[in-house]
Amino acid sequence: MLLEALIKIVLVLFAVLTAVSYLVLLERWISAWLQDRIGPNRVGPLGLLQPLADVLKLLLKEDIEPSQSEKWIHWLAPVISIVVAFSVLAIIPFGSSIVLDGKSYSLAIASNINIGVLYIIALTSVGVYGITLAGWSSGSKYSLLGGLRSSAQMISYELTLGLGLISVVMLCGTLDLGGIIQSQISGGWNIFRAPLGFLLFLISSFAETNRQPFDLPEAEPELVGGYHTEYSSMKFALFFLAEYANMITASAVMSVLFLGGWHVPFLNTMGMDPNLMAVIGIAVFALKIFAFIFFFMWVRWSIPRFRYDQLMNLGWKVLLPLGIVNIVLTALEKMWIL
Repeated sequence: MLLEALIKIVLVLFAVLTAVSYLVLLERWISAWLQDRIGPNRVGPLGLLQPLADVLKLLLKEDIEPSQSEKWIHWLAPVISIVVAFSVLAIIPFGSSIVLDGKSYSLAIASNINIGVLYIIALTSVGVYGITLAGWSSGSKYSLLGGLRSSAQMISYELTLGLGLISVVMLCGTLDLGGIIQSQISGGWNIFRAPLGFLLFLISSFAETNRQPFDLPEAEPELVGGYHTEYSSMKFALFFLAEYANMITASAVMSVLFLGGWHVPFLNTMGMDPNLMAVIGIAVFALKIFAFIFFFMWVRWSIPRFRYDQLMNLGWKVLLPLGIVNIVLTALEKMWIL
């Protein structure tokens, strides 16, 4: 069991770290396409070695420690952010089980967590500490303002995120992610059963991952770099890595909760080999994640940043009431189905 878990951890970390490197390149290509200009195309064929050059540049930069900083907290903050980002991936079921030598192997690192939804909410709540501590420990007013903004923003939108999750739990009757996928296989994807819950979760995911138009904690024109103003070298790279890892995690969670995860409609009626179906399911799940990531990037380069008062008004005066309405509608739907 330990060896199986270690193999899964290594494979997932390798896949995510590689994906993050090339997501940066993909975003630069998408921004160039949307702005009608040429993106990275010099380092390697078609610019494919650009991520390696960027990583090398970050490794060679000097690691500057501000004289007024709380040094061990300043070091700990990016570690918290990256650990939280990767920890959520531990319970994501990337596909149905694979059978080898008569033994079934789950495609999630931790497959026996039957309170997966609570696990996601708990880690989402912890994630804010990394950014808040980074802002406070840097000894900079810009960083402190970025940390305060982030804590207010993420706490505010966690409420809407939770209300969107509740509709899924009500419809599926379970907190286990595998059970939620099985419920969607038999009853239809939740994006069609709870479209308002999906919309609320999607918008809240932008706020929780600090992606534009919700990137107020960074806000370069007014806060220089926000909470990571005083970070450089690998500590800055960890924050950068955490942002893109959070984007992958949010996309994977939305795919599981609302798009059936690895489920492909009508595939299980074709009489295929279970292992072949599992491989196809993994590929389809990856495509769903990629579609969400592409949407994240498209929105970033299409919509301007909110003002802070607009962000708070949207969260408390629009999305929170809609979240309550969503729960009422889901309850009525559940009563009607029963």
